[in-house]
Amino acid sequence: MHNSDNRKQRTQRGGEAGFTLVELMVVVAIIALLATTAGIYLFGALDDADHAKAQTEIKALKSAVMAYMLRNNRRLPDSIDQVAPFMDPPKVPQDPWGSTYIYNKHDSRRYTIISYGADGTPGGDEINADISSDDF
Repeated sequence: MHNSDNRKQRTQRGGEAGFTLVELMVVVAIIALLATTAGIYLFGALDDADHAKAQTEIKALKSAVMAYMLRNNRRLPDSIDQVAPFMDPPKVPQDPWGSTYIYNKHDSRRYTIISYGADGTPGGDEINADISSDDF
């Protein structure tokens, strides 16, 4: 197109080019609404992933306790750290929220491994709910 053709098009549209401030504000508002909605679903999915990771790690810790018992004449470990050699890698993990898994030895045959959830305190619901080896 020639320069004169561009001038003709601008003149036919009333001399305006680009978007108005109101149009830009509407587009920004729609994008913000979509980003907020996506963020809510993303954070929910991350919470679910953390919960599933804690369950998986507790199952691995239970397997390590069983391996410890097989190696030590069916005796339970006194602390969770004693099962580290039976983990891969040989280390007791922290829960997804950075806290130590709680190991309670009830008697010579019963034990519980617990993560206190996102808040790190007993009790709670949703993301703060306790996850216990007794639950699965």
